[in-house]
Amino acid sequence: MLENHAKLMQFFSSSEDIVGRKKLQKMIYILKKCEIPFEERYEFHFYGPYSEELTLRIEEMCNLGFISEAKEEKKNYYQYRYRITESGREFLEQSAVKLPPFDQHMKEMNAKSSRFLELVSTMLFFEHLPKDEITEKVHTVKSKQNYSSEEITDSWNFIEKIRRIH
Repeated sequence: MLENHAKLMQFFSSSEDIVGRKKLQKMIYILKKCEIPFEERYEFHFYGPYSEELTLRIEEMCNLGFISEAKEEKKNYYQYRYRITESGREFLEQSAVKLPPFDQHMKEMNAKSSRFLELVSTMLFFEHLPKDEITEKVHTVKSKQNYSSEEITDSWNFIEKIRRIH
């Protein structure tokens, strides 16, 4: 019943903290695109791929005390910091769910900004299109972000790199 929750607990246990709701959404989506079997469905939204299911599961896990959510005030906005709790670790130990290793994926993604992961996940969302059309699509749906050709090249390189990790 709580298999998908256990998968997410494994995600949180592989990192100290996940800072930002947007970053959390993009990291799970990118892992899905690297064939890590997360089940949450995604749709395209304001900041790229977004899963309402994931948002609800995170909320449930916070309510169950498996994940802590700390709201931090920044200059002109709030950001959220997520961390697995001791109860979450105990729950995970009782779970039979095992995912392929993704610690290296986490390390690579956590080192990137949410802006960069938004670009990567958007490109992956449209990966069924030819490469030049993906770039065009990014410039259309993310026009306010004003991504440079260097950022797009860096994203292609990152996608290639992260998909080679085993």
